[in-house]
Amino acid sequence: MRKKIKNAIISLSDKSEIKSILKILKKYKINIISSGGTSKEIKRLGYKCIEVSDYTNSDEILDGRVKTLHPKLYAGILSKRDNKKHSKELKKNKYDQIDLVIVNFYPFEETLGVTKNHKKLIENIDIGGPALVRATAKNYNYTTILTSPNQYKEFMMDLEKNNGSTSLEFRKRLSQEAFNLTAYYDSVISEYLNENNSNYFPKKKTIHGNLIEELRYGENPHQKSAIYSKNNNLDIIQLSGKKLSYNNYNDIYAALNISKTLPKNTGTVIVKHANPCGVSINKNNLKSYKEALACDPISAFGGIVSCNFKISKKIAIELNKLFMEVIIGIGFDNDSIKILKKKKNLRLIDASKLKNKNLSNLTLNFNSLLFQTADSGVFNRKNFKVVSKVKPTKTIFDRLLFAFNVCRNVKSNAIVLTKNSSTIGIGSGQPSRLDSCRIAIDKMKKFQKINSNDLIIGASDAFFPFVDGIETLVQNGVSAIIQPSGSIRDKEIIKFADSLGIILVFSKTRHFKH
Repeated sequence: MRKKIKNAIISLSDKSEIKSILKILKKYKINIISSGGTSKEIKRLGYKCIEVSDYTNSDEILDGRVKTLHPKLYAGILSKRDNKKHSKELKKNKYDQIDLVIVNFYPFEETLGVTKNHKKLIENIDIGGPALVRATAKNYNYTTILTSPNQYKEFMMDLEKNNGSTSLEFRKRLSQEAFNLTAYYDSVISEYLNENNSNYFPKKKTIHGNLIEELRYGENPHQKSAIYSKNNNLDIIQLSGKKLSYNNYNDIYAALNISKTLPKNTGTVIVKHANPCGVSINKNNLKSYKEALACDPISAFGGIVSCNFKISKKIAIELNKLFMEVIIGIGFDNDSIKILKKKKNLRLIDASKLKNKNLSNLTLNFNSLLFQTADSGVFNRKNFKVVSKVKPTKTIFDRLLFAFNVCRNVKSNAIVLTKNSSTIGIGSGQPSRLDSCRIAIDKMKKFQKINSNDLIIGASDAFFPFVDGIETLVQNGVSAIIQPSGSIRDKEIIKFADSLGIILVFSKTRHFKH
């Protein structure tokens, strides 16, 4: 069903592409109703329009807060063209049908990105724009709604094809896009207001996102997938390589979750299937990579490397020796890019603009949303209590914190073994914590040369329910342990540690990761 366009309302915040629209509206003798800055721009470009206030015979009031909220506009938009009663009421009130609305909103989201001034943000909440959009989108059988300059080209093509009319199929799709937009716009505002009032779990929760791209498939080829961002981009930049997959993104974020908690410009993280298989914060960047790789070089094959520093030529040469899916850096120098680009499929990711704040985790299953704040806080000594008779030095305490920091990013049940601020054994994802201990120990023995005087640290993401876990670690060379408190056997475990003269530190918080 084609609908001829005779009258249009134009009210734009973004006027960048308005000229192309005005040209075709003039061609098909479409009357324009406009207001404020948009009407001035239309006239500046040499086109005619009637001011909204002249059309409605009602002045703008309240500093422009009320200008398009008028029954003459909404009746013209919402009337059913084939409804005789509607036609009579329009005629009685001397209202014309309005067939096209071109609107974009006050830039609330963009303003939120540059200021925290609450009053300024409130003034950037659009009322009239979303109301016009919703009315036009509701009545898509008869009316056409444009909400973005990205739609202008297709609109012009549809208008030309139908000789000044639009097709029902086109109007219906624009209606869907319009309601997606108003829902998104409102969700950005509601999230801001919730955060502004520290209301993390409102009774009604809306999630907004911009489609970045549809992915080749999900975790497996028979699954569909896409990636969305709460911003207009991902804050990570792909510099080269094949298109990223669902699994690539999952691993990238798992790696960055650890990298962003490491000391600034220091450390290497290697991830496989969303679990770290090697982490080091050696201050020498090349050594940190080699030590992270040495933790489990077999698992690292085909994994993801996240360098928490700018990647140099020397690092690139070393990275190029092993097959990797993705390499992440806090920037790359020119020589390193030339070297790494030789592998055409290797994805290079610049994460220098990614920020680790205001994060949250969301899981969707069976139409239920599990929502939580992220476990990404920076540890300090206040979060822990030394409970053993033997006390750690500052250096040892820092190494304990490193081990525990890595451990909270390993799938539970998690055990991490470290030496000199590098992982040497990781046990992950086991229903039994004791099994995770054995896996970490087996990895250590397989890939590491341990001397009797080496200080080996063991970290657990939750408390040991029995002494057997700590006993297994100690029997295999661990002499300092960090774990959350909370077991009914904490005193028994402290007593056991003291009997062997090992260091035992309790965390005040548990760090499960499922």
